[in-house]
Amino acid sequence: MSLLPFMKKKAAPVTAEASTAAFLKGFSIEVMPRTAEKVEDFRALLPEGTRVYIAHIEGTPIEDMVRTAARLSGDGFDVMPHFPARIIADAAELGDWITRYRDEAGVRQGLILAGNPASQRGSFSTSMQLLETGLFDKAGFTRLHVAGHPEGNRDIDPAGGDENVMAALRWKQAFSARTDAAMAITTQFAFESGPVIDWANRVRAAGVDLPIHIGIAGPAKLQTLIKFAMSCGVGPSLRVLQKRAMDVTRLLLPYEPDEIVTELAAHKAANPDFNIEQVHFFPLGGIRTNAEWAKARMGGTPAAKNG
Repeated sequence: MSLLPFMKKKAAPVTAEASTAAFLKGFSIEVMPRTAEKVEDFRALLPEGTRVYIAHIEGTPIEDMVRTAARLSGDGFDVMPHFPARIIADAAELGDWITRYRDEAGVRQGLILAGNPASQRGSFSTSMQLLETGLFDKAGFTRLHVAGHPEGNRDIDPAGGDENVMAALRWKQAFSARTDAAMAITTQFAFESGPVIDWANRVRAAGVDLPIHIGIAGPAKLQTLIKFAMSCGVGPSLRVLQKRAMDVTRLLLPYEPDEIVTELAAHKAANPDFNIEQVHFFPLGGIRTNAEWAKARMGGTPAAKNG
């Protein structure tokens, strides 16, 4: 009988490819009614059960939103429409939207946000006011996401910083204890992992333990991304695009989010309790292009997890 101690084999190190594939599993993606109309078959592009957000841009009729939601829901996707406070007239209109989504499209979840139109349309200006109506709970909505801003939000904190944003997240954390719906934070996109990791850690330090679904801009032309980034208030990580724009050899090449996704995936693999749980894509260069990019880095068509 051997007296040598039993030696366990060391687990093989996780490769960058494996951690990236795991990080992307169950990703969500955003569409608008007018972009959805150009897609013949979403089932040929996205994994079954993918959560698809429907962005509600000011001026889009609710009929178009509900019709898009019904189509996607009928195709087996997990549909999450936006509810932007500043374009909703009053509680009656909010209740009408909620009811139509539920009854006509089978939707029971939503992204609740303030929105950023030029002016407030009615009696709501914040996502918290929408949540306080109790209409989502009354309608049996089972999942409510709220917005996050890894690089701040000048509409909420005009002087910079994130004091007001963090206070709002703490309010939403408290609200999550009062609602039967599952909650998470879905964020604006960024281009650099460092500011994102720092922000996520500050969120947890502020006592907010809602899971984070991090916004990532999908592959697109550099000029397109810079335009959207500036209009959306992306902050420090915009320098990643600006540096790329100064490199003539890369100026005409499409941007792909490999660097930020790989770095966030590595951080998640090394820190399993890290509060970023999923990726949410903004397909600024097209839904097909984004879906194919994600599929290539996942080694095929993944099953959605959507937690």
